[in-house]
Parts: sequence; C-alpha cells; structure tokens
Amino acid sequence: MSLRPSGDDSVMPQITERQAAVLRAVVASYVGEAAPVGSKMISYLLPITLSSASIRNVLAELAELGLVEKPHASAGRVPTERGLRLFVDELVAPIRLAPSERREIAYRVEGAEGEGVVQLASELLSLHTRQLGFVVAPRIDRLVLRHVSLVRLSRERLLVVLIAQTGAVHRRVIEDEHGFGQAELDRVAALLNERVAGRTLPEVRDRLAREARLLRREANQLLAHALEIGARALAVADGQAGDVVIETRLTLLDQPEFSDPRRVRDFFEAIETKERLLEVLDQMLAPEGVSVAFGEEFEDPALRRCALVATPYGKGVDAAPLGVLGVIGPSRMDFSRVIALVDYFSELITGKLRS
Repeated sequence: MSLRPSGDDSVMPQITERQAAVLRAVVASYVGEAAPVGSKMISYLLPITLSSASIRNVLAELAELGLVEKPHASAGRVPTERGLRLFVDELVAPIRLAPSERREIAYRVEGAEGEGVVQLASELLSLHTRQLGFVVAPRIDRLVLRHVSLVRLSRERLLVVLIAQTGAVHRRVIEDEHGFGQAELDRVAALLNERVAGRTLPEVRDRLAREARLLRREANQLLAHALEIGARALAVADGQAGDVVIETRLTLLDQPEFSDPRRVRDFFEAIETKERLLEVLDQMLAPEGVSVAFGEEFEDPALRRCALVATPYGKGVDAAPLGVLGVIGPSRMDFSRVIALVDYFSELITGKLRS
C-alpha cells in the first residue's frame, strides 16, 4: 500500500513510542469528535498509563515537531496535516471490512452494467465513507472495443457511438459532408465493426490507416468512406481523459467542516474543474495501491484541511490502469476504514470489468 504522494520527498520526524501513542489518541478523538482534544480525554484513549502532566509534556513535544497545534485559545489540540501525514504513513492500523459490508457492496456492484458500474461505485463510496466519492471513468483508448454505431444528426454532423467490451459507452459528434442516409451509414458501420471488434482504439486506428493507404489503388468508394469516417471518429476519441463521475454530495455536506457556505463553494469549484482534479491525482497517485494526500501538499487554498484517498483500478493497454477511484473530504477522516473501502472498491471494479 502506497500512502505518500508520488514525488513527495519531505522528511518526517522520528518519534518515540510514547509520542506515537499520544498522536494516535489525538487523531482518534479528533476524527470522532471534530473538536480539539485535551489531556484528560487522551488519558482514556491511551493503551498505557500516563499522568496529565506527562501527556501535556508529550503534546508540547509533538507541537514542537509540527504534528499537533492549538486551533484557538482552548487547551485542546488537533493534529496538523503534517501530523496526519505521519499518522497515515507510519501509524495507521489496517483493517478488514466486516464480511456483511463486503457482501452488501459486492452484491450492489455485481448488479450494475456498463456505465452504471462507475456511477454506482461513486455513489457507494460516498455512502460508505461519508466523504465525496468519485470515479475517473476509463479512457476509451485503454479499452477493448466491441461495437460502433453511426447516427445522422444533421446534413453535416454524425453521432459516433463506441461500445467497449466492459459495456462502457462513448459518444462523439463529428463533422461529415458525405450526406449518406442512415441506411448507407449502417453499411459503413458494418464495415467498421469488422475492424473494431476485439481491438483497442490505437490498434483500430493503425489498421484503418494501413487499409486506407492500400485502398488508394482500388475503387471501393463505400469502404473508402468507411475508413475516412472511422479514422476521424477514432481520432476525436483518442487521448481524451476519462470523465470524473461524482454521483452525490449530500453525505459530505453533513461534515461540520462544511458548515461555512463559502468553503463549500470554493471546495466544489476546485474539484468540479475536471482538469484540476486530474492534475491533483497525477501528482499523488502511485502505480499500485492506495495513495493518500493532504490539501497543503497541493497549491490550492480551496483544498486546505482536506484529504484525498485514491487508487487505480483495472488493467488496460500495456497494463496501464483503466481509471482511478477514491474519496475526497475533510482531513478529519477515519483513514483505516476509508483506505480499506477504497482498496476494496478497486478490487471489485477491476473484477467486474474483467468479467
């Protein structure tokens, strides 16, 4: 499991077992109560016996290391994002989800088909983590294609529908001035399907280019038009980033950190700019396993005091992942549970897309 963003070479301090125990207690209380924690509460959560004075001394040491802070004049402490980073990297305790919860999630995912798989995964991630679940849908150029359809929208425009073996559907509109009626377009689509089925988009594109070069000496006008339309349709789809699917926001709005309408607005503006969220994921994501990043590790004020937990899913062309899934929300989250859920959803969606 990878828990540090790729490219992050910041050095974390070495802490003693006593400091680690107190930091765990601070994080546990903060996650549960969303409020600063004092020495008395920490004493109840510690697996060892420490006096209030000893606990205050340890808190002072952790504060010097930049791992906890006082948010205001109260005596309580909260973990800093640096403290949460150390906790996630070195102290978080892996858990296994309850069998009943695993069965419930697996049952729901098994019943989904096509595009509904990523939509349902986003919804269930939100529901089970109480954070904002998201899924970056598979890029079309990493999927094996099954079928292509062409539909006349107007004299100059065609709708191209590409269906992958996973059931994912990609729609693109292209310009076309041949003026074919729908019956002719169906024949063109039939010629394309002979070349599309069972191949990836780059493979189909290369084959169409080779055939077009060879066809120059032949007088097969329909095939020539099919190759031309196919090449343009696939060129439009090639290289496009997957859509970011966010199905529900209601669970996140229950969090006390989002009681401020301005913060809610800034947060959603940051994550709903698809390019920005994909850029953040590129910075943090490891090739395998679950990655965790905190808002201050990115140059975006709207993500301050937020955490993002994500992992790749599926295997496509050249063993590259088909997409990414995860959650984003306040940095005050139950990381053991959230990491386990994100990892399990990746396992389920990968298996579903392979079936």
